[in-house]
Amino acid sequence: MQVTMVGTAYAAKDPAAAAAWFAEHFGFTVNIDLGWYVNTQHPRHPQYSLDFVRADHESWPKATRGREVVGALLAFLVEDVDAEHRRLASAGLEVVMDLVTEPWGQRRFQVAGPDGLLVEVLQPVAPDPEWLKANGLG
Repeated sequence: MQVTMVGTAYAAKDPAAAAAWFAEHFGFTVNIDLGWYVNTQHPRHPQYSLDFVRADHESWPKATRGREVVGALLAFLVEDVDAEHRRLASAGLEVVMDLVTEPWGQRRFQVAGPDGLLVEVLQPVAPDPEWLKANGLG
């Protein structure tokens, strides 16, 4: 398979509001807004598309039509996770998992996004050598 672009679509009660949230807090740009469907991209990553579809729209899979997003987490890798935590917390976003440094080599936190979507912000850090050894990686 020759993949030329990667995109995700999430069900939203209000696709324009969800897209605006990602534009405000993560720098995405709205490209297409049809009301029931909104397409966004990040200026630094045009090969990635983040879309929102009205949860009750006929184009959304019937089995989950009208339901809120459950079990979905969108992650952003950043250069300074501590600065992003301060910025997003001071903007009033709900931090659902506070900053933590994981032994496998990540420093991360999570915020509540639109319509039940979780957003994780993370930065690679040096893994704990003991953890690596205990997990057969060191």
